[in-house]
Amino acid sequence: MATMASSLLNTIISSSSSSVKLLSNSSPKRCRFPPFPSPITTSRRRLTIRATETDANEVKGKAPEKAPAATGSGFNQLLGIKGAKQESDIWKIRLQLTKPVTWPPLIWGVVCGAAASGNFQWTVEDVAKSIVCMMMSGPFLTGYTQTINDWYDRDIDAINEPYRPIPSGAISENEVITQIWVLFLGGVGLAGILDVWAGHNFPTIFYLALGGSFLSYIYSAPPLKLKQNGWIGNFALGASYISLPWWAGQALFGTLTPDVVVLTLLYSIAGLGIAIVNDFKSVEGDRQMGLQSLPVAFGEETAKWICVGAIDITQLSVAGYLLGSGKPYYALALLGLIAPQVFFQFKYFLKDPVKYDVKYQASAQPFLVLGILVTALATSH
Repeated sequence: MATMASSLLNTIISSSSSSVKLLSNSSPKRCRFPPFPSPITTSRRRLTIRATETDANEVKGKAPEKAPAATGSGFNQLLGIKGAKQESDIWKIRLQLTKPVTWPPLIWGVVCGAAASGNFQWTVEDVAKSIVCMMMSGPFLTGYTQTINDWYDRDIDAINEPYRPIPSGAISENEVITQIWVLFLGGVGLAGILDVWAGHNFPTIFYLALGGSFLSYIYSAPPLKLKQNGWIGNFALGASYISLPWWAGQALFGTLTPDVVVLTLLYSIAGLGIAIVNDFKSVEGDRQMGLQSLPVAFGEETAKWICVGAIDITQLSVAGYLLGSGKPYYALALLGLIAPQVFFQFKYFLKDPVKYDVKYQASAQPFLVLGILVTALATSH
């Protein structure tokens, strides 16, 4: 499971801001994006989106010629990753919008939280609780996050990935908005059920789900749109993928402690580094839309070192914390898992972060997620 969770601990997210044209049928019209998608629309509109000139530099967006529908992969389509074929089945399109490839890291986070609690038992009830918590964190709330991100990214996707479901018009506005609300309400509903099941006097998991959903919204949606800032946006992303599912898993079987909160937030800095990996492939669109991703703000060469520094220094700091806490064997295990990550950074990522991003993630990140589990086990003893 670590190998699955690893190469998948990213796949997110270019940024957007600036104007788009939405064409409905044959007559184009301007449309203002609502502050939150309304669950009610009166028509079933298919959206076709073209990037227009940016306000900042009046550079016309040109759709890249990549991942043509005719040669795309059906497997990639179901996972919601680059290289997907064009699909007409609405349920396959709905699944694609939730990006199942991004679920395993959240599921792994729940596993780490349960392990850190020290109270998980291999009983039918505890396994069932874990599965429901994984469903809440993965398909529902991560699916909500990815769908709402694609909704607010439809203008920049028209530049970077014009074949995606929303900018290509493969799914209607009404269908996207309905999916956002169903996943959001389903996720917070499962969180409430878990609080009752765990016998909580205070609905900890419900508020974690609600807070995480709000963070996902302000990450993608104007006016805050945290992703416009490379530092804040990527840290918020790292916290969503590492800290929140860990907290949910630990709260389900035990109680959150200050040291765990600090450790997981520290690991979110490593998540920031992982998120930067995905920014390199969107440099062209980000620059055209005036977005300050770190490769745009600092240049690609500097951003590469910021990325690996965030990942490596974070883990070394955690290893130092474990050593100072009297857990030298866990600290040594973590150091042993950092070494191969550094090797693959030099072998793949630092050579060409765009060409080798998938190879790097598949090679290095199994060791990162195993390190997170080592840290979780250390906190449980």
